[in-house]
This record gives sequence, C-alpha cells and structure tokens, in this order.
Amino acid sequence: MARSAQLNGRRILRRSARGGQGLPRTLHPVLRRVYSARGLDSAQELDLALGDLLPVSSLGGAIEAAALLSDRIERGGRILLAGDFDADGATGCTLGVLALRALGARDPGYLVPDRFRHGYGLTPALVEEGLRRRPDLIVTVDNGISSLAGVAAAKAAGVPVIVTDHHLPGDCLPDAAVIVNPNLPGNGFASKHLAGVGVIFYVMAALRARLRESGWHATSAEPQPALTDLLDLVALGSVADLVCLDPNNRILVEQGLRRIRAGRARPGVLALLAVGGREPCRATATDLGFVVGPRLNAAGRIEDMSLGIECLLAEDPARAHALALRLDALNRERRGIEARMRAQAEESLTRLRLEEDGELPFGLCVYQEDWHQGVIGILAARIREQFQRPTVAFAPAGGGLLRGSARSIDALHIRDALAGVDSHHPGLIQRFGGHARAAGLTLRASDLRVFQRAFDAQVRARVGADDLEGVLQSDGPLEPEDFSLDLARQLADGGPWGQGFPEPLFDNALIIAARRVVGEDHLKLRLRVPDTKILVDGIAFGQAERLGPGDLTDRPVRAAFRLAVNAYRGIETPQLVVEYLEPTGP
Repeated sequence: MARSAQLNGRRILRRSARGGQGLPRTLHPVLRRVYSARGLDSAQELDLALGDLLPVSSLGGAIEAAALLSDRIERGGRILLAGDFDADGATGCTLGVLALRALGARDPGYLVPDRFRHGYGLTPALVEEGLRRRPDLIVTVDNGISSLAGVAAAKAAGVPVIVTDHHLPGDCLPDAAVIVNPNLPGNGFASKHLAGVGVIFYVMAALRARLRESGWHATSAEPQPALTDLLDLVALGSVADLVCLDPNNRILVEQGLRRIRAGRARPGVLALLAVGGREPCRATATDLGFVVGPRLNAAGRIEDMSLGIECLLAEDPARAHALALRLDALNRERRGIEARMRAQAEESLTRLRLEEDGELPFGLCVYQEDWHQGVIGILAARIREQFQRPTVAFAPAGGGLLRGSARSIDALHIRDALAGVDSHHPGLIQRFGGHARAAGLTLRASDLRVFQRAFDAQVRARVGADDLEGVLQSDGPLEPEDFSLDLARQLADGGPWGQGFPEPLFDNALIIAARRVVGEDHLKLRLRVPDTKILVDGIAFGQAERLGPGDLTDRPVRAAFRLAVNAYRGIETPQLVVEYLEPTGP
C-alpha cells in the first residue's frame, strides 16, 4: 500500500511497487525502485528501441491517408498542411512539410490559423484563405476532428481533406476523405496518447512505404528519405503537448532525444536550446518541455506560429538562430503579460474566498476584459497548480464571445466535465474540445456567470474534497550515500520522464545549513543530511517566502525534491530541485 505524510496542507504520497521483478539486477537500487513504481518489469521496456514502435499499419486510417497522398504526389498535385498554433501543431506541420518534400511532393505548403482572426482549427475562414493557394488536397495537423464547417467548406470547393488529429472526437465527425485519429471510436491503435506530431509522423511513414511499393523512387538518384531523422520534432511536440509518455511515446521521445544529443537535430531545435542556455549534448525531456517548448509556443500566443515553423524549417543555422532570438524575445514578453494576468486572477480569487467565508468553488473560472487570448492557457495552468482546482481562464474573443482555456487536475477529465455542462445546459457552450487535462471552449460573454455555476456543479459531481488536496507523488527517501553525482546522472539518463512517467521525486528530512534569496523569489539552499557531514546544494523555485523570516541555520525541514545534475562552467555537481519544503522543528 502507498503511504502518505502530511506537509502543512500538502500530502506526500509514496509510490508503491507495481513491477520490477524482471528488471536487470545491475541497475542502481534507487533506479530499480523508481522503475518498479512505474510498472516496468523487463529489460526490454528500458531499451526503447525504434524497432519496438507500434506498426504503422495498426493506426487506423494511416494506410488510407497514404494512398490519397501518394495519388496526389504522383499526379503532381498541391498539398496544403493546416496546422495548429501550439508547439505540437508547429512541430507536426514542420515534419509534414519536410517529409513531403523528401518524398517528392511538389512544393508542399502550410497554413496556420491566427487565433485572433481565424479561431481554432480548420475554420471556413482559414479554408477560404487556403483556397487562394489552389490546393488539390488539405491535410490538417493536430486539429480538424471538430472542424465540421471547415471540412464541409473545403469539400464544397472540390478539395478533399485528410484529418490527422489526436483530440477526442465529439458526437459528430467531419465529412473528411480520411480521418486519422487514435482516439476515433473503433480505432484499435494501442497508443491512445499519441500527440498530433506523432500522428502525422505515422502517416508520413505509411506514405513512404506506399511510395516505395509503387516504385515512385525507383528511378531517382536520391536515396530513400529516412523519416527517423525527424524524430527530434516528434520528441519536442510530444513533450511540449504534455501527452502521456506511454511505452510508444517513450520510444518516440527517447529516439528524438538521442538524435538531439548526437547533434543531428533540426538547426531550429538546436538554436532554441542554445538561446535557452542548454547544451544539446545534455538535452533531456525537461529541456524540451521547459526551455524549447515555451519559446516555440510564444509565437502562437503572442504573434504568429508561422515564425516558429519557419525557425524549425530553417536549414541555415544562422537564420535558425536569428529566428530563435525573436522567439526568445516573444517568450519574455509572454512572461510579462502572464505575470500581470496572474496577479489579477489571484486578487479576484482572494476576494471570492473572502466573500464565500474562506471557501473557493471546486471548479475555478477567471476572467478580465483586457486579458490576452494567447496567454489564458498558461494562466489556467498556473492557477490550477496554485489552487489545486480545475480552472478555466477566459479572454474576450470579439463579437460578444469569450474564449476559454481549461486545465485540470489528475482526478478530473476536463473534456468530460465540459460535455457534462453541455448536456445539462444545451447551447450554453458554443464550441468545445480537448482531452483529459486540457480543453478549449467558446462562450457568450453574457453567459459567463451561468457557466461558472454549471462548471462548479460538474466538478463537484465528479471529484471529492480529497481530490483537491495538494498531493506530491514521492519515490520515498534517499539514503545518505544516494545524494551523489553518480545517481543524479543515472536518473537524468534514465528517462525520458514526463506526463504519465514522472521524473523521480524523493522526500527526506534535511537540515538547512545556509539559505539566500536569488532572482525574484527563489531560494538557494545549502542542505545537510541529518547525522552526517554530507552537504548538498538545493534550489527552491518560487518559494522565497516558504520558510519565513529570521535566521534558519540548523533548522530541520522536510523536503520533496528531485536529484539533478547542476552544470556550471564545466563543473557538474548534484543539486536538489526542491518542489516543496516545510519546517519541522523550532
């Protein structure tokens, strides 16, 4: 059974073993414990070999999509990709363009909606713009499953559409020529968590096989393109989109990371790592999720995701670096906007808590008339993290409408909750879609208060008060000898870690030897392992006020932390990245 300990309103729940009997005995005992708690039970599960990927033929619709694509390529037709304005859509769109070029398509193009003018997905307005390029086929990437009107508009104009998507379908499906979506009813693909970039990768792999069978490249002097060279894009999009790292996704991400570490990534990926201060040879999934992903996403949030796609498409390292610098500047601008919006949201929730005698709704809704549409998703995530409640953040969308972005806790499937609201209040939500942890919706501004009550009711019907507690899943304590650089390196190399396969988190009683505030609100710590002379550095982001004022030297604390490698001026040392800490004594 898992055990838990209370930390001033936060619980540490220690994971229990679910496997491990077949793991190699040569593994470090801590790593064996970590893998066992995540259900791994064999050396093969650690190998993450490319040959163990689920077969292309098992993804429903991929073969049919390949047949339609190959027909257009062989006839010299124009193929237009319609992407999404997030990192998953950008990497998927880039991968599609590069793969089609390599496979002989004639000048494949792409189009990404402007969230402020077109809205989400393949809308009729985006189709109208795309038709000016005279495409013979439109392929959606990371969207389209809810684009009924847009697909219908393209079909009416005589242009068939292939929908490649991974979002959960609604009750009605678009009238597309082919739909490739692992979450489509009846699709037997075993990895339901495949990202949008993963879906288009599988479709391009099916296309390559189809063209090889037809002899399309038989007379070409060029070698058959190796689509595995594009796995750095699959890794980036999958991690940035926070999809569950099931076995198939772990292979895709690990294989992409191996190519990045070997210097075989796209110039744009290498440039984004560089402007974020990361060395490609040491790249981890965390770097993709917290360094590269936010900078790429900043284009779609603040300006135009075409900037991000052009960075990833760039062949010249100098051009890629210049575009990465622009993305970095946009990300800094995004952080400033986010900080202002977050302060306003926290103020409104504080007022609400006072009005409600200290209680907050189970489902939170936040809104200001001047909020930025492109930042509400990350705002919702921040509020969700802080208050441990499902959160929807809204911004004006014009025409009397609001656009909302929802983020959820582990215990609640957010799209199902929105479907519940829609079922009990037909017509209240204009449009919605998404998956378990994230969703988007459109609402009339006049209906916001009704939606707030309906959303809270749905959350209360699906989760209990215990589900709203701040819970940290721990892999237990470390022994004194485990606070080592060797184990930190093994843990860093033992991933990829991410959603559904979380990075190891440990909890120990420690003693503060020294502390100081760095940056705006981060704690730089020197920590001692009790009853030993072992000292280790620590960093607690955003927790400058956690321990209060005064001299805390020799103060005992209980900490939940990740054991990481800190590389500074060519020197590596172990460092504790502290997720939470609490004084335990005077």
